[in-house]
Amino acid sequence: MIKPIVKDVFFLGQKSEAATKQDMSVGQDLMDTLRANQDHCVGMAANMIGVKKKIIIVNMGIMNVVMYNPVIVKKDTLYETEEGCLSLSGVRKTTRYQNIEVEYYDSSWKKHRQSYSGWTAQIIQHECDHLAGIII
Repeated sequence: MIKPIVKDVFFLGQKSEAATKQDMSVGQDLMDTLRANQDHCVGMAANMIGVKKKIIIVNMGIMNVVMYNPVIVKKDTLYETEEGCLSLSGVRKTTRYQNIEVEYYDSSWKKHRQSYSGWTAQIIQHECDHLAGIII
C-alpha cells in the first residue's frame, strides 16, 4: 500500500527497533511507496512511512531491494557529498564511504552479507542513518 511520507523531524529523529518476520508487510509498503515516488526518490527507510522498524528499500538500478535489519559491517574510502531526502526539504552536505559491506535479511528472511560501492552504497548509508535517528 502506498503510504504518506512522514516529515516530522521529531519522529524521524527516533531510533528504529529491530524488524521481525511479522513486519514483512512493511517491506511491501516501502516497495509500493518507492514506486509511487520513483521519479524523485531512490531509497526509503520504514520511519519515512511512519514505522519505527529497521527496514529499508534501495533502488539498485534494475530493481528495488528491501533489507530487513541492515547493518553496515565494513566501510572504507571517505568522501564528501550532498544529499536530499523525501522527508526533508533542501540538500545537505554529508560524509559517506565509497565502499561498504552490509549484513541484512531479505524478504524470505534469508541472511546476506553483500558489498556495495558508489551510488548504491551512498543510498544504503543514508537509509541506515534514518534507522539510527540521524537526519541528513
